Amino acid sequence: MHNLDILVTSSINGLAGSNSLLDTFMISVTYFGVPCIVLWVALQWWVNEDRLYRRHVAVSAGLAFLIGLLINQIILLFVHRMRPYDAGLTSLLISSTTDPSFPSDHATASFAVAFCFLVKGLRRSGLFLAMAAFVVCFSRIYVGTHYASDVAGGMLTALVANILVGAVYRRNSRVDLRLTRLW
Repeated sequence: MHNLDILVTSSINGLAGSNSLLDTFMISVTYFGVPCIVLWVALQWWVNEDRLYRRHVAVSAGLAFLIGLLINQIILLFVHRMRPYDAGLTSLLISSTTDPSFPSDHATASFAVAFCFLVKGLRRSGLFLAMAAFVVCFSRIYVGTHYASDVAGGMLTALVANILVGAVYRRNSRVDLRLTRLW
């Protein structure tokens, strides 16, 4: 598995530097992809079509996002994986960071939202968000800051976060009714 991880990571990052337009796009996605996804979810609050259900999904996605990132912080207490650029495996296109590589917060955040929309039955939105999350994750490997397995770990964390949210935050519960009827 380790060799496959190295191969995939090297192959994706090996594309970096060959096309300045693609490099600029991937750097932009790395920096602005997750904030754009969060903004898109926030805008769901004002969609008229099935408004209360969309608000429930938006709150669920926000909870999955936060719980996923919390789980990542717990994992980081035990796993201290070196970044691929520190290991000499990738060429870095953005500023370096000092935090460990596994799991990818970008992957967790973006896929937590995408999985939530898919699980809640908003397929068109969920597929759009899943494609956006995939591009965000690809960009993290492309710019040299993550291994492919870091992204896979972030996706798994996002899935676990959605399972937890589904277990505790129910549609039409008192909390849900209060939150979805704000504004």
